[in-house]
Amino acid sequence: MDPVLARQHMVKEQLEGRGITDPRILGAFLEVPRHKFVEEYLKYRAYDDYPLSIGYGQTISQPYMVALMTQSLMPGPKDKVLEIGTGSGYQAAILSRLCESVLSIERISALASRARKIHDELGYYNIRIVIGDGSLGLAKEAPFDGIIVTAGAPHVPEALVEQLGEGGRLIIPVGDESLQELKRITKTKDGVREESLGGCRFVKLIGRNAWSG
Repeated sequence: MDPVLARQHMVKEQLEGRGITDPRILGAFLEVPRHKFVEEYLKYRAYDDYPLSIGYGQTISQPYMVALMTQSLMPGPKDKVLEIGTGSGYQAAILSRLCESVLSIERISALASRARKIHDELGYYNIRIVIGDGSLGLAKEAPFDGIIVTAGAPHVPEALVEQLGEGGRLIIPVGDESLQELKRITKTKDGVREESLGGCRFVKLIGRNAWSG
C-alpha cells in the first residue's frame, strides 16, 4: 500500500476509531512517515497496530499507544518536552510536530545514532537526543512542560516529577516486568495529581531509578 494511504487508514481506523480526537495529534500522525522508523524487513507492517522489533531488545510501540500517550500528554506548541527512551525515534518525531522542542534520552548509542539520522533526513531539527540514564531525567535542562516515558518502570521516579514545571504532565507506564498501568502525573501548585489511563505493556526502563537490568 502507498505510505500516504497507509497513514490515512491508520489514522482513521486505529486512532480516530479508538478515541484519539485532537486534530493536531491526528495531523502529526498523518505527516510523520512511520515506515522510516522500522527495519527494512518490517516496512510492510509499519502501519499495522502492533509493536515491532527495532533490535537491541527494544520495540517501536503500536500507533495507538503512541497516540494515546501523546494525547494524554496534552502537548502545546510552545512546550518543552522530555522523552525517556528514544528507541526508534518515532515518538520524538510525533512530538516534534506538536511542541517547540523535544529532548530525548536513550541509553543505547546505536539506537540514538539511527534515530538522529532519520530525524535529520526528515528535517526534524527541534529534536535533541542525548545518551544517558533516562530514569534520572535531565535536571540541568529542567523544568519541562511534559515528560513522556516509553518504557515500563517499577515506580514513578521522583527525579522526573521534580523536573516538571508547574502544570507539567508526566506520562509513564508503572508496574511489573510484564504488565503496567499507564499513569498521568500532573504537578500543580498544591502538589501532585495522579490519574490512571489503563493497562499497557512496555519493555523495561533500565536505570538507577528503575529496573537494574
